[in-house]
Amino acid sequence: MTTPRATLYTPNRPASLGLLLLLASLCAAQGQASDISYPAANLDDDPYEAPEGWRLVWSDEFSGEMLDPKNWNRQVEPAGRFNKEWQRYTDNPVNAYVENGCLVIQAIHISDEHGMDQYTSARLNTAGKQAWKHGKVVARMQLPYGNGTWPAFWMLGANIDENGGDTPWPQSGEIDIMEFYGSKDNAVVEANIHYAGADDRHRHMGAKAFKLEEGWFADGFHIFEMEWNEESIRWSVDGQEYARASISDPVYSELHQPMFILFNLAIGNSSYRPDDSTPFPQYFYIDWVRVYQEDPTGH
Repeated sequence: MTTPRATLYTPNRPASLGLLLLLASLCAAQGQASDISYPAANLDDDPYEAPEGWRLVWSDEFSGEMLDPKNWNRQVEPAGRFNKEWQRYTDNPVNAYVENGCLVIQAIHISDEHGMDQYTSARLNTAGKQAWKHGKVVARMQLPYGNGTWPAFWMLGANIDENGGDTPWPQSGEIDIMEFYGSKDNAVVEANIHYAGADDRHRHMGAKAFKLEEGWFADGFHIFEMEWNEESIRWSVDGQEYARASISDPVYSELHQPMFILFNLAIGNSSYRPDDSTPFPQYFYIDWVRVYQEDPTGH
């Protein structure tokens, strides 16, 4: 499966300097994008091994023919339901399916317009099926790219009222293991936490960024890892730690409870918008996701 290239509009009249610069930037982006294919060539070159002292407690290797309903829920949500996002989330298998041993989330542009409710995508979670308190949560993924793309790998408190609990956000807590904004930089991912402060109002760590030394996150599969215990949360990409947060203070109590995993691919909102330089469909590939916990025996 190969990503379609972005198309460029060439005017009949002489171009202004501003337009020439815009076209040059689009051509540069197209040059990068033309080398991207899904799944990436490094799909079968998986170097990950959990360090000693960690025991695998759950995983989904996506080795079957379809998404395992014992692990995953497909959320159905209208456009604008979260963060004023432009896509709607569906339970249609065209938006989330298993192929080549990967979970694939596919965002589709369903019209010629860019705006609210002009895209379909998927938001998957393990709520009510799988949840964990502390551990190492890891996924191997190939990301989409381009303006308006916003994939995420994250966790919410199992008690959140959105999924049948009795606690609203942010009192339920949130850990963002990986967020990516194609409108910002196709080579950058971010980590964050969200919680309720002492005044019971939303607080967050502030996004911490990791940038590839070369290339984009759409070029190949990378390993995104979060290590979480009573004292801290640490984030790494391909084994390189880039962010750490202390969570030992009682104000972080919501981050010390069972939480479930989510994967989603949002397209657009009021700040980050797709445009004619953004090719569709967009793809978010997850090779596997695993949860490890510390083994008291050290094995």
